[in-house]
Amino acid sequence: MCCPDRADMLSDPLLHKMKILVIDDDRMTVTLLEQLLQRNGYCCVLGITDSRNALDTCNNFDPDLILLDLMMPEMDGFAVLEALRAEISERFLPIVVLTGDAAEETRARALEAGATDFLVKPVSQSEALLRIRNLLETRRLNVLLRNQRAALEDAVRERTTELRGTIAELQAVNQHLPTPSAFTGV
Repeated sequence: MCCPDRADMLSDPLLHKMKILVIDDDRMTVTLLEQLLQRNGYCCVLGITDSRNALDTCNNFDPDLILLDLMMPEMDGFAVLEALRAEISERFLPIVVLTGDAAEETRARALEAGATDFLVKPVSQSEALLRIRNLLETRRLNVLLRNQRAALEDAVRERTTELRGTIAELQAVNQHLPTPSAFTGV
């Protein structure tokens, strides 16, 4: 398959406004990924090189997708991945693992720890952009669905409250109505 058409990539304005966080200890890799994403229309890209700041950065930046290196000093990508999944377990946040280690056990461990996808370095730009676009679309639809569900739940709660009020009014009116025996003269 050829590279994605730039016009197609730029026709996804909602996706291009979504936030992408790059976590890699190599400043050059972070810069290259930031530039690649920005050249392809993604405007909200943030890169960090100290994995110990990953949780705080996620809480403050609130990314829609994370690109995460596995092999980092201090706190490796597996520890970051597990910490992120423990903290955000109730919502869908795509995390794409980037690593030079193509071993099957590394992939299995990353996926078991909660990675959404896996890319081996050196990463194909076209493959990375396609996977990022697909995962951002999935994230967008997940957020949309969650918001619609919340709106429906609010509407049901509101309507239930209204119905309870109407039932209470009807019960009060019924208490003041004459009993059937009052009409028959019994």
